[in-house]
Amino acid sequence: MKLFKQVLCTVGVAMALAAFAAPASAGPIYTFSCITDNAPGDCTSAESQLSMEVIDDGGGLVSFLFTNAVGDAMSITDIYFDDDSLLGAFTITSSAGVSFSPLASPGNLPGGSSITPAFVTSLGLSADSDAPVAANGVDAAGEWISFQFSLLGGDTYASVLTDLETGDLRVGLHVQAFESGSSESLINNGNPVPEPGTLLLLGAGLTSLASRRRRSGR
Repeated sequence: MKLFKQVLCTVGVAMALAAFAAPASAGPIYTFSCITDNAPGDCTSAESQLSMEVIDDGGGLVSFLFTNAVGDAMSITDIYFDDDSLLGAFTITSSAGVSFSPLASPGNLPGGSSITPAFVTSLGLSADSDAPVAANGVDAAGEWISFQFSLLGGDTYASVLTDLETGDLRVGLHVQAFESGSSESLINNGNPVPEPGTLLLLGAGLTSLASRRRRSGR
């Protein structure tokens, strides 16, 4: 019982410290997994570099912010939403060096029909980079693109997060300009990644507790 209380205390302190030490995030961050495998190594690189932050803008507005932690060459050139009718009209904003227009070509995520259930792009909920395609995609550190949606039918930010978890809402990326010359398609993972700062502090707290336990011989 005493050890259990120590664990709770240590975890609680670590979480409190994380709130001050870790940079505040505007929303949960999701990673992506490949649904194609066109060239060896490209999927591994893409899965480690690409992310999406989902942000509550208030007033029935939700933003999806896409970034590329560039290490290996690649460019996000097409973005697709497979939705269960909670996303409405959207506007696109982006950093310098990124330029997208609505209605991606092709109209559905390449490879989307190969998974179960099939990825079906909702009518009009897609965009792709303007020519030159790779250069105007998200292909450099510090570049980003954001889609801000109005929510339909009284849906809420919580509804968006729930639908991402269940797969009722999926987001697809088509990524080009790999060094291989190939391209890959990815969809978001259902659960957000933990904040690194929180994990480090929790790990440090539990390691400290284990050390104290060994010294006390318990």
